[in-house]
Amino acid sequence: MASELRKIGVSDDCELAVRIDDYLLPWDIKPPVVMLHGLAESGEAFRRWVPYFATHHLVVRPDLRGYGDSTPMQGDYVYRFAGLGDDVIRLLDALKLDRVFLVGGKIGGTLAMHLAANYPDRVIALAAVGAPASLTSFSERAPTWRKQIREQGVEAWVRETTTGRLGSSLPLAVLDWWIRLMSKTQASTLEAFLKMVPTVDVIPELPRIKRPTLVITTTGSGLGSVDSVKAWQETIPGSTLEVLPGDSYHVAATDPDVCARLVRTFFDRLKT
Repeated sequence: MASELRKIGVSDDCELAVRIDDYLLPWDIKPPVVMLHGLAESGEAFRRWVPYFATHHLVVRPDLRGYGDSTPMQGDYVYRFAGLGDDVIRLLDALKLDRVFLVGGKIGGTLAMHLAANYPDRVIALAAVGAPASLTSFSERAPTWRKQIREQGVEAWVRETTTGRLGSSLPLAVLDWWIRLMSKTQASTLEAFLKMVPTVDVIPELPRIKRPTLVITTTGSGLGSVDSVKAWQETIPGSTLEVLPGDSYHVAATDPDVCARLVRTFFDRLKT
């Protein structure tokens, strides 16, 4: 098997699509790596990461509830952040995956931290890449984004917000790929999801994380200064912070090769 797309029911109202990348040889298999994407993305956000892991790890890239090829959510659906975590655990159960490495980009990294704090027996280690610990600062932006999406559509919102998200380093062809990927998201899903976003805050949970944790940010991240990231990262016992140069907050997208190597090296050092 190489790559496969499956649909797995995690509730009465939702099937999650999941990409499973398997290039394993039976004598050299390490625990699975689950990659959790961010707002308005899908598991395809980690396409560039797959070659760094798939020769030794089963790579699992779910489309979170509402996104990608998963069941779209209606605009009046009430997202719960903890519910997203429940979806991931049900997915692991369905795939018969006991303990996994977690990688998360943007709010996917926030979700990875939540899972490590609340389901420690399922997580070996995690990497939070360009991830905020709190999104309460989006209380003003989120309603504005919802209004723009309703009036102008998803693509107009993605294009207007891309510079802040991806910074100034990427060539046009790469920006266009990300714009196309994110613009596939249903407007109704974003209407519902963005209502939840300002309520997300895992800072109180961070001291409960007892698994090896790597946090990656950039010198010019729009989600917070290096000092502010360091302040919450240091509340995770024994965690490691890597700071890359750049003005992107989605460093998993802008620097996938560098980030994937850092994460692979971090995971390889651990005894599993």
